[in-house]
Amino acid sequence: MYYHMIAFLAGFLLDLLIGDPHWLYHPVRLIGNLIAALDHRLLDVTGIRNEKKERRAGILLVTVVLLATGAVSGLLLWGAYAIAPVAGCILESIMTYQILATKCLKVESMKVYERLRADDLAGARNAVAMIVGRDTQNLDAAGGDSSRKYVGRCDCSDDLFGDRRSGVRVFI
Repeated sequence: MYYHMIAFLAGFLLDLLIGDPHWLYHPVRLIGNLIAALDHRLLDVTGIRNEKKERRAGILLVTVVLLATGAVSGLLLWGAYAIAPVAGCILESIMTYQILATKCLKVESMKVYERLRADDLAGARNAVAMIVGRDTQNLDAAGGDSSRKYVGRCDCSDDLFGDRRSGVRVFI
């Protein structure tokens, strides 16, 4: 447990100091390649929609990606800790550093903030696109998707804390 706490702290500090340099290959790209390959194999590429088949394929895709990612990470850490606790701690620090994105998210989100303060909605959309993996071209300044149809309001309760939030927008 002691080594895990050191590894987390070291990984967090590395992330704050270095961030995610654009030149460094990130393991998330490997996960993305796995998702793309599985997506291509599991989903029908003929263009014919089958919601039931797509749901099963999506569940299988998520399961395989999570199991593969967990297994590879676990085996690497197990092997490193088996060699020497210090080796495991170093590897876990590097993995933690690569998982966290504190500095990168701050830098990229400040770009969005600066573009919005300059009333540059197109620039803010482009900056948001560097953070999220969805189409940002229809986002308004508040972060809502202006292409979606507004269908009404609902009262939603937060079961964990019991407070009520009124006026949540529902879009389709």
